[in-house]
Amino acid sequence: MSLWIWISEIAASGADAVGTAADWFVGFFAGVDPEARRQVAFSVALVALSAKMAKADGVVTSDEVAAFRRLFVVPPAEERHVRRLFDLAKRDIAGYETYAERIADYYGEDRQGLEDVVDGLFAIAKADGAVHEREIAYLGEVASIFGIDEAGFERIAARHVIPEDGDPYLVLGIDRARPLAEIRSRYRALAAENHPDRLIARGLPPEAAGIAHERMAAINLAWRRIQLERG
Repeated sequence: MSLWIWISEIAASGADAVGTAADWFVGFFAGVDPEARRQVAFSVALVALSAKMAKADGVVTSDEVAAFRRLFVVPPAEERHVRRLFDLAKRDIAGYETYAERIADYYGEDRQGLEDVVDGLFAIAKADGAVHEREIAYLGEVASIFGIDEAGFERIAARHVIPEDGDPYLVLGIDRARPLAEIRSRYRALAAENHPDRLIARGLPPEAAGIAHERMAAINLAWRRIQLERG
């Protein structure tokens, strides 16, 4: 069964779940096979927390589905289901903390999966051209609930909010005082860990390959800048 069939079923079945949607979303995953469950969990987490970000912040682009569609390959016929999930999460009286806690419980010890969710949220937040301060604060709170430490959050944020003259060492998560050979090893490890095929294998939907490619582009750019800096 395709990702979008699952999404459409969630949208249809949860239409009247306002007030309990955070629990309902996670409970739904129990009926999905493991591979599809990871992909559905990631997609629903991204939709729900993006909707909460829009509601809490008021700065993110007014067409959140358009931002989601920029990163996901959403068939035109399925856009209404994505919109319905956004609306359900927006109307839910539960706060974003409740959603983040339920998502963290679902992922458990899978910290990489939770980092993927935060990375995707950053990508959606910057769809209007910038990540605003209140959005960064919101994402920091979500990351904290996910158990992502400050260094991990800064590394994720660096891929999205550091300008061209920013610190490429922060993107790679390594001290600039380290020798070039060590930095090269770090780059290669990150490139292997974040290759789109690797991300998809651990639960990123193939439809969300845009997120994976943006991440690799940021890592590659950081390494090229370090090479140029060091001659």
